[in-house]
Amino acid sequence: MVTENENATKAPNSTGNEGGTTSKKAAKKQAKEALKAAKKAEYKAAAGKSDNGNNAADSAEDISAGCYGTYGIINSKEKHEERNFVTVVDLKDHVGKAPVWVRGRVHTSRAKGKQCFLILRQNSSTVQCILAVGDKISKQMVKFAGNLNKESIIDIEAVAVGVPSKIESCTEQSLELSIQQLFVVSQAKPQLPLQIEDASRPDNPDDTEGLNIRVNQDTRLDNRVLDLRTPANQAIFRLEAGVCRLFRDILTAKGFTEIHTPKIISAASEGGANVFTVSYFKDSAYLAQSPQLYKQMAIAADFDKVFTVGAVFRAEDSNTHRHLTEFVGLDLEMSFKYHYHEVLHTIGNTFTDIFKGLRDQYSKEIEAVRQQYRVEPFKFLEPPLILQFSEGVAMLREAGVETGDEEDLSTPNEKLLGRLVKAKYDTDFYILDKFPLAIRPFYTMPDPNNPIYSNSYDMFMRGEEILSGAQRIHDPDFLTERAKHHGIDISKIAAYIESFRFGCPPHAGGGIGMERVVMLYLGLDNIRKTSMFPRDPKRLTP
Repeated sequence: MVTENENATKAPNSTGNEGGTTSKKAAKKQAKEALKAAKKAEYKAAAGKSDNGNNAADSAEDISAGCYGTYGIINSKEKHEERNFVTVVDLKDHVGKAPVWVRGRVHTSRAKGKQCFLILRQNSSTVQCILAVGDKISKQMVKFAGNLNKESIIDIEAVAVGVPSKIESCTEQSLELSIQQLFVVSQAKPQLPLQIEDASRPDNPDDTEGLNIRVNQDTRLDNRVLDLRTPANQAIFRLEAGVCRLFRDILTAKGFTEIHTPKIISAASEGGANVFTVSYFKDSAYLAQSPQLYKQMAIAADFDKVFTVGAVFRAEDSNTHRHLTEFVGLDLEMSFKYHYHEVLHTIGNTFTDIFKGLRDQYSKEIEAVRQQYRVEPFKFLEPPLILQFSEGVAMLREAGVETGDEEDLSTPNEKLLGRLVKAKYDTDFYILDKFPLAIRPFYTMPDPNNPIYSNSYDMFMRGEEILSGAQRIHDPDFLTERAKHHGIDISKIAAYIESFRFGCPPHAGGGIGMERVVMLYLGLDNIRKTSMFPRDPKRLTP
């Protein structure tokens, strides 16, 4: 028989658990949860939220509604002429004044609590922006700003405010923007193939203590649009534009006329097989290796001094740090009275004027490149140093190099000679005159005093060739003889030769590789860094 005490012992307690001790723990837990729920309900009530988190109530209380969001596609429906847009570099003129509008990219965005710190980038300029929850800024707006994808383009209306201490992480260090409105113009995808911060890191392999994060060249070139956004690249290509502008301005001031020459031609302009053949209706044509022949024809047409800036194509299977299959040629040609040195000095002085222009007008860009790459100041003499080819060969032989009198300079010998010249004359730029005739194109005038040499010259920066030029043969019969000597089909250059039968003044000129000039002026290690969308034997995209 079961006693009353036994029944009491075996009966379950009110919580469904056995034992009095367990029952007390459960009751305590229930009380704690009830208190927590009560506090949560109280918090929601104080914040004006219903217990079920009604979304309509959330949106109704957003005090920043209409002051942030996404435009959608801008299809020119509205003009917004009332908006006063200001560039980041001009913000200093608006500190403490009326709000301004700024368009830029989200460099970084970080929300923390009731604040969001956002760095806005415009070209290579950056400024810190801040949003803080307050009377006009809602928590939803702060959250929206904190979730913006990097590299998205945004419009902001903000007040420029001075700061007590410098903001070291931005180019605009004396101010920040207090955002009032923020709209997404164009949203970037969340996952990027490379980060701008990584692509902008200083290229210093000797720094073993720094972050070992490098973006390799192929990744950069495969995603060139992103890579071009780095401060160094922004500076490189603005400086490159400066080289072209200075080239044009300097030569125009010297009386030159800019001309534009064909890029599809009937015969290889330099001779040889290094040309791209293209289909031309029922026939074949070639992409111009040089505007050479047309510059000369312009001289024969009494233009006296001409220059051109345009694409040049070389079908050379050269996978080196300095070769491209397509590059920008800066070419010039001019007539002279009696000696081709009249032209040589004009070109040399043009270079020194370009170097001075870059030094004086593009110091900011040079410094921006220096922040990422090792840029040594470029040294040059005025007037430029001119050496005979035979003098250069003698210097190489003194340094232990075996080279022939009529042998062209190899790349290693060019670089060595550049170092020898720098050590002896303290210049990164020099001219080598009187090259052997055997290694120059068919239209080069031989040296009248020594048939082994020619009236031709190369110009060098940091030991690498950046211009090749010469006096051209302006007599049609002699030109025909030299063309045949080089195995060129006379019928394909008949119009070129014929232009000299109408009388042509003596003339000379040269062709410059623009990307090489910028690469060597800055002391960079690869020409692909100075070609916006490089073309080489292995790269045809983007």
